[in-house]
Amino acid sequence: MKYFPILLANLSRKKIRTILTLGSFVIALLLFGVLAAVRTAFSQGADIASVDRLVVRNKTSIIQPLPLAYRDRMLRIQGVQEVTYLNWFGGVYQDERNFFPQMAVDVPTYRKVITDLAVTDAEWKAFEDDRQGAIVGESIAKRFNWKIGDHIPIKGVIFQGPWEFNLRGIAKGSGNAGEILPFLFHEEYLEERRTFGKGTVGWYVVKIANPTDSTRISKQIDEEFSNSPFETKSDSEKEFAASWGKQLGNIKLIIMTIGAVVFLTLLLVTGNTMATAIRERIRELAVFKAIGYSDKFVLWLVLAEGLTIAVLGGIVGLGLALALLPGMSRALAGMLPPLAIHSSDIALGVFFTFLAGLFAAVLPAMSAMRLRVVDALRRV
Repeated sequence: MKYFPILLANLSRKKIRTILTLGSFVIALLLFGVLAAVRTAFSQGADIASVDRLVVRNKTSIIQPLPLAYRDRMLRIQGVQEVTYLNWFGGVYQDERNFFPQMAVDVPTYRKVITDLAVTDAEWKAFEDDRQGAIVGESIAKRFNWKIGDHIPIKGVIFQGPWEFNLRGIAKGSGNAGEILPFLFHEEYLEERRTFGKGTVGWYVVKIANPTDSTRISKQIDEEFSNSPFETKSDSEKEFAASWGKQLGNIKLIIMTIGAVVFLTLLLVTGNTMATAIRERIRELAVFKAIGYSDKFVLWLVLAEGLTIAVLGGIVGLGLALALLPGMSRALAGMLPPLAIHSSDIALGVFFTFLAGLFAAVLPAMSAMRLRVVDALRRV
């Protein structure tokens, strides 16, 4: 600590330059933190997916329907315990900007298949008994300040017209229980009012007795409906959840590419800054050596400057990312789970920031260490 005043004096010598270099690390780590949180959110659906559930959709596209009659045929397959189905609704609440997922579900079978739905028995019973009842995840309820008993009007986009719902339950907790649970309502309510697509469903969710039979049952389901007008594609729930993220591209590759570009940019920016700072202080460093400070002291002094800027900027950048994520989570409620940065990502960000500062400062530090006092003092 006794050398800290020297370090501080060097960093404050050119305040604007130090602030700009520090700012480059802040922005880089802010971007890294946000992207890491988004990557985690996209993978969370796959992480919490149940191993004993399959998703069956139209082979052509998930937006193409399947006949309701498929349900009974799937129930006859050995190893299938229960089958439920869902329909994407696609509506808006008050304003088009207030988008969140809404799905019509088969109420009698939904809870038998989706066993991790965290609503109380009383709330589920109230939902069952009300044809216009709805259940929503906690994150969406908080976004719009909804509470149980509220009357919720939604304007249909796919299924035109005004639709009225009564909020009967709010799913709390983690995972499907509350973070990414959409707005659920009765399939019967949709079926009685829809003007097209009657007798069809969006996709099926199949509960199987033994997860080890997943591959066999998936293949058997697809073979059952092969060469029909509505062929199917069956996946495990984990694979189905992962496919949604892949529609936006390889998120992990995108983040790694951006991280690599940022890392290289920081090396160039910080390296140039440190080299310039050393050239300006040639005579000063020579004086240090002339009065008895060793070459290693000069080496570590320059390295400490680069590392201080890097680590401080990284910590501030990650701190800003953590501060921004709650607001971003509220804005994306219902579409993504709450955004959060894992401790492993924070550690990784700090580590790469440390490396960037170290690599950027090592060449100027080596140059300063090898500096000869006579040569330095001869310069004007």
